[in-house]
Amino acid sequence: MTMRVGIAIEETWDFLHEIYADLSAHHQTTLFRRRTLSLPVLNGRFNRLVFQRDLQQFLRQQDVVFFEWASGLLAAATHLPKCCGIVTRLHRYELYQWADRINWDAVDRIILVSEAKRQEFTARFPEQAAKITVIPEAVSLERFRPTFKPFAGDLGILCHLRPRKRVYDLILTFYELLQEGHDFHLHVGGGEAAGFAEYSTALYELVRRLGIGDRVTFYGHVERPEEWYRRIDILISNSYSEGLQVTPLEAMAAGCYCLSHRWEGAEELFPEENLFYTSSELKRQILAYSQLTETERQLKKFALRARVRDHFNVDRTKVAIRQLIEGAALQVAL
Repeated sequence: MTMRVGIAIEETWDFLHEIYADLSAHHQTTLFRRRTLSLPVLNGRFNRLVFQRDLQQFLRQQDVVFFEWASGLLAAATHLPKCCGIVTRLHRYELYQWADRINWDAVDRIILVSEAKRQEFTARFPEQAAKITVIPEAVSLERFRPTFKPFAGDLGILCHLRPRKRVYDLILTFYELLQEGHDFHLHVGGGEAAGFAEYSTALYELVRRLGIGDRVTFYGHVERPEEWYRRIDILISNSYSEGLQVTPLEAMAAGCYCLSHRWEGAEELFPEENLFYTSSELKRQILAYSQLTETERQLKKFALRARVRDHFNVDRTKVAIRQLIEGAALQVAL
């Protein structure tokens, strides 16, 4: 049965493309578009009224609306009269910036990206526990394919340059490896995060002061990560907080070996042997992998790609999300 499915999103589409295409292939989909009008007086108040009216009309026209981020649009929608099914996916940051402003009683289904986030969410909103389904982030195995690269000591990190990603700390660990006489190169992909110009500046200055500019390459925004990963032997996640980080999934699918700091929930993504707490542990893991034979390294990379194939394949998760959205619409209709 074809349904009217609304899509509400104002943040990045990075995690939505395949899901949106699948929903559009099965149902009539409509995107919500916020209008902004420029007036000489009462501009902000008038635009708020237009927004609320447009959003209410949008909700009335759908059987179910999927909010890709549990943020501002969802907060606004849940304080309007309920007239359709509402499904949202909460990734990470919304739990700290938006969750207390949302009327969760108006939400029919909540998708969380990890068991760690389920535990954190239910500790704050225990009455909503029955609505939660954990569906992990996922990537396309068609887009991210492995290519053979002989090991050359290329370490990489790909992220927006913000303190949470701890790129500064990784550069210091990398410097220690160089001081110990090891031959590596650090590739830093990702542009400056909005509001964190001083952090990216500090990274550039740190590399300059340490005198390792010939061993560290900054790429800025990486438009085609599937090509960038071909440069990398070991992709490192050094964050202290994530939902279920997509970059390592892409890298593992693309044939990189990956190591990760033990942010809460990292064990759902990585094998135990790929996790670390301290810089000393990270250095030991990098050196242990670099000292393997090429065959041994290939086997480890194949195992990581198989992990993505079996647990984080977007061809499976997009169907699971669509079916959950369809179920929410039917529930409201009944």
